Amino acid sequence: MLVSKYFKLGRNQATLDFLDVHVDKDIPVFVDPAALRALRTDWGHHCVSLLQSYFDTVLAAIRSGNHDRAKHLLASLSERNEFHIGYSKGKSRGHALGPVSAERIWRSLIKSKAATTGILQDLEDTILFVEGLGPDMLSDAVCNIIRGPLIEYTQQSCLYYGIPLTEGVNSGPVWNPHKEEWQQSLIELPMTNKGAVILIPKVIVRITQTYGAKEYYRHFLMPALQQHHKDINSALVHVLKGKKNKGERRVYKKDLYEKYGADKLASAKLTGEHPGALTNYRETKRATPSFPIDHIALAKLESVSPPDFSALLANVTSIKPGRDEASAYENAIEKLLSALLYPSLAFPVKQDALHNGRKRIDITYVNNAKDGFFNWLSLHYPSSHICVECKNYGKEVGNPEIDQLAGRFSPSRGQVGILVVRSIEDKALLLQRCKDTAEDHRGFILVLDDSDLKELVRQRQSLIYGDGENLLYKQFKALIT
Repeated sequence: MLVSKYFKLGRNQATLDFLDVHVDKDIPVFVDPAALRALRTDWGHHCVSLLQSYFDTVLAAIRSGNHDRAKHLLASLSERNEFHIGYSKGKSRGHALGPVSAERIWRSLIKSKAATTGILQDLEDTILFVEGLGPDMLSDAVCNIIRGPLIEYTQQSCLYYGIPLTEGVNSGPVWNPHKEEWQQSLIELPMTNKGAVILIPKVIVRITQTYGAKEYYRHFLMPALQQHHKDINSALVHVLKGKKNKGERRVYKKDLYEKYGADKLASAKLTGEHPGALTNYRETKRATPSFPIDHIALAKLESVSPPDFSALLANVTSIKPGRDEASAYENAIEKLLSALLYPSLAFPVKQDALHNGRKRIDITYVNNAKDGFFNWLSLHYPSSHICVECKNYGKEVGNPEIDQLAGRFSPSRGQVGILVVRSIEDKALLLQRCKDTAEDHRGFILVLDDSDLKELVRQRQSLIYGDGENLLYKQFKALIT
């Protein structure tokens, strides 16, 4: 049973920020360290800092010969099942480094010399060079290292979506980067009849890890070795004699496999001799970031129906205009936009307090876009966060509402917002007021009424994502031209 069903949230995966896992079995996805590095949030930066702190501490212990400490640090990545992701069959059980696995991984690190030669820089490098460490184990290790931030995220999500929290739950090992040790405490977590659950933002999970040992060896390390043998004109160089390629020098990968082998031990040794291959691999991966799992793929993984954007829109338009239904309207808009604008916008917060509570934003999103309109926006304008103000009325919308939203902008928070209303008596005039606001350098405000939301749904259902065709881009372009 999914978390959303167990706690009767009245939502599905499309309208939830967290991964809607099963409480009694695992979903075959992974937390990708590269996805964490791509997050544009303090939370994401904190997670990356924890990964680096932990990994540096383990490497320092190995390099100093303190192997008991290294094994202890690895073993504390204990196998637990609060995350409910990975390849477990049947009951969720985790794949992190328990005592036996920790001993094996430690021996592999020592044997390959990867930990002592400076090859390893980031935690994800281990999947390339450490025998026995695959995508599943790396993902569970990452989850355990960032357990603290994930617990914080879980508690915030529970308050946001109305999931009850149980007091006095053991936190499990939480990495303390200041003391460089694991610590445990009693905390609040959601509990099911199968145990505690720690929620994970769905924007950081992937179907495959960004780093892959076979991909690296074959497509990055092998070409470096081929060039090396050409440079030294070794016995592995073949000179072609055919008319078409006469005189061309080639080194065949099968010969390199026979000479060096193709296991991770060989990969670590050869990378030490040809570090440029790993540098090239890292740079390639940074230049081509992976994307969050889309709605359709998530629905298939969870064996549920894909999102029904029309139904979400109907929930909005069925609400009677007026201040009495303002709260219901805000909730319906948040559900619709969270589904419609995923994965570009994530980490929603309702009634976000500013200036010690003197001001509030109806809904705030983090701009996490990797492509499309919001990515373009992030490259050209301050838009780390997108502010949304919901007005369950329309005809009387004017300068006060525009000024209210503009007053929520700041250089750090962003200068872009969306004003969502029901209908507009003079739309041209309202859009001109938004243009005046932009020209006065007070921020960029997009206005969406019921008809605009209907068009956005149509575009999403028609898979129209191009910047030149997107309704949001067209309206933004009108503000700046």
